[in-house]
Amino acid sequence: MEKQELICIMCPRSCRLTVSGSDGSLAVEGNMCPRGHEYALSEAVHPMRILTGIMRVEGIKEPLSIKTTKMIPKELLLRAMDEIHKVKAKAPVKAGDIIISDILGTGADVVATKSIK
Repeated sequence: MEKQELICIMCPRSCRLTVSGSDGSLAVEGNMCPRGHEYALSEAVHPMRILTGIMRVEGIKEPLSIKTTKMIPKELLLRAMDEIHKVKAKAPVKAGDIIISDILGTGADVVATKSIK
């Protein structure tokens, strides 16, 4: 890796970060806090994201908003959404209910972010 330019998403400051070096020795510039430094290192080596989306609920037209309980590898986002779209939640659903456990073996659960009766 020569240089990678990033914008930090860990806080509202949106620091412009530069990561340079090789996997064994990466340098981060531009971060205003330690969270930005950690974000840049993670993003350069193995990007991770919280997955948010919507899914269907049996017998209800309104979609259910969902998210993963922890970050999953960025390269698995589309596959995870494919798995989510294969499932229909069953009402009633409370915010925080686990809809899918351990999606794609990542250790992250897919949970409802709102309640539907």
